Amino acid sequence: MLDTSELHPSQREKIELEHEAAKLFMRCYEQNTGKPIRHIWHNEPSRPDVSCMFEDRRLDLEIAHLYGSEAEAMSILGRSLTDATRNELHALDQEAVDDRLLKALNRILLGKSKKTYSTERVWLVIRNAHPLWSAADVKTQGSHIDVPDDHPFEKIWVLGDMAGRSGIVRLFP
Repeated sequence: MLDTSELHPSQREKIELEHEAAKLFMRCYEQNTGKPIRHIWHNEPSRPDVSCMFEDRRLDLEIAHLYGSEAEAMSILGRSLTDATRNELHALDQEAVDDRLLKALNRILLGKSKKTYSTERVWLVIRNAHPLWSAADVKTQGSHIDVPDDHPFEKIWVLGDMAGRSGIVRLFP
């Protein structure tokens, strides 16, 4: 179990976002399947972010947040924006929203596929934080999403929005 009392505020915020994402995913998963996932706890940095109990066994969840770009993440998280960041956001507005979703999702999948974990089983949960995208948008991208062949995940899921209202989408298998 991770002690967050001495962490930098940005690290605490990251852990809170991961914990919240895991809880929302677990709730959506239970609603979809009727299978309970319980007893969430946060791990030390060398392990997947969150662990829980599923089907009487430990299941580790690696959590990622899908913002689109670093500039969009800053805006979505309510950070102070520099003029350069505002200009970058304006430039992004000129790009097709679906193209940005696909690029950002594929970037996360590629990065996470290179990680290794010393655990029996781990699922990747990507929580969409971008207000213009939902689970339906992820489904629409379907065949264009590039799940690398060599990755450590038993399953890969996308939580469709920050509140979990649009549901979850399984990307793999």
